[in-house]
Amino acid sequence: MKTITSSLSRRLLRHLSTTATTTVAAAPSSTISVSKAKWKLQKEHDPDKALQIYSSLSDHYTSPVSSRYAQELTVQRLAKARRFDDIETLIESSKKNPKITQEPYFCTLIRCYGKAGMFDHALKLYDQMEELGTSRSCLSFNALLTACNNCRLFDRVPQLFDEMPERYRFKPDKISYGILIRAYCEKGEPEMGLKILGEMEDNGVEVTAVSFTTVLDALYKKGNVDEAEKIWGEMVDKEGCVVDVAAWNVRIANAHGGSPEDVKGLIEEMSGSGLKPDTISYNYLLTCYCRNDRMDEAMKLYEELEASGFRPKAVTYRTLIHYLCKNEDYGRGYDVFKRSVFHHKIPDFATLKVLVEGMVKKNLKKDAKGLIRTVKKKFPPNVLNAWKKVEVELGLVSDETAVGDDVSEVAR
Repeated sequence: MKTITSSLSRRLLRHLSTTATTTVAAAPSSTISVSKAKWKLQKEHDPDKALQIYSSLSDHYTSPVSSRYAQELTVQRLAKARRFDDIETLIESSKKNPKITQEPYFCTLIRCYGKAGMFDHALKLYDQMEELGTSRSCLSFNALLTACNNCRLFDRVPQLFDEMPERYRFKPDKISYGILIRAYCEKGEPEMGLKILGEMEDNGVEVTAVSFTTVLDALYKKGNVDEAEKIWGEMVDKEGCVVDVAAWNVRIANAHGGSPEDVKGLIEEMSGSGLKPDTISYNYLLTCYCRNDRMDEAMKLYEELEASGFRPKAVTYRTLIHYLCKNEDYGRGYDVFKRSVFHHKIPDFATLKVLVEGMVKKNLKKDAKGLIRTVKKKFPPNVLNAWKKVEVELGLVSDETAVGDDVSEVAR
């Protein structure tokens, strides 16, 4: 796809292409650390600015692991803007770096193409490994399979699994099998995933908790509850099979559409097995309370979790605010929102829009204005117009300096 590239992007991409072949003795003063770049990229949604941040990395080719996340975030920003030519230029320029002979570095480039939905480019790059002097193992093969899954080409994964190890003479490892199982489960074929689990045992390949959990989750989602519970019993009793918190959470997720007592029972059972429930486990219980219109118990659980040191997730606040608004309890909804600001886990626009509308209906206009001022500082630029429209519709348009609490200040 042909795209229009700004002059800024062209300069930045030329800079990246040039620095890829140059070793810099001392980083210029305008450069930033990898950790700071990742922090800035998480908040930056403009593709040109994302490129600018990435080009400022002081040492982004030294450690493939530390720079991988920054590079993937940059590629995702470009992909969202459909700047596929820029992505290709960025990744192809990276092939000139001396680190290209190191397989972990190579894998990052393959994964980036997968994140951008450009699987043909990922496959072409994988086939160039010998040409570029890079050794090939399961590491790069797994990156290729992951890229295929990320592009939602689930039918291609079994084909690659059969072809590539034979062509390049290596054996798939437990991670390779896990990615294959995920492809079948994403296709809605958990039965094939079960078959692969059996093949792993026959071939002496360790059945990991991740592979087992993937199949279990797919069986529950397909409605094969009896089969899922049967597999659970077999795996728990099997020697050497580690059932972790993620696997328990799959069972809890299946139960949380029922009664809170069932969910609490599973959490207690998990604790009794020696595992500590995590935030996800308790989020399911909290959601179950909300669905059953037991908001006081949901709020009590939330307060206990926060007091005990659990770090809430954005979904925690989104769920509470959604159901509080459903019960027209906008005052408590606003209190929960302030806690979400404090923890930097602000819910999405749709959830907060309902809250603001309810607050205005209950004549809490001052607080509604404070909420909007806060989210306009926190949300990406593409959402600002939507909030401005809400302000106009609800009669909340006012000078930014007007009297009223700024929630981000109150939350502190």
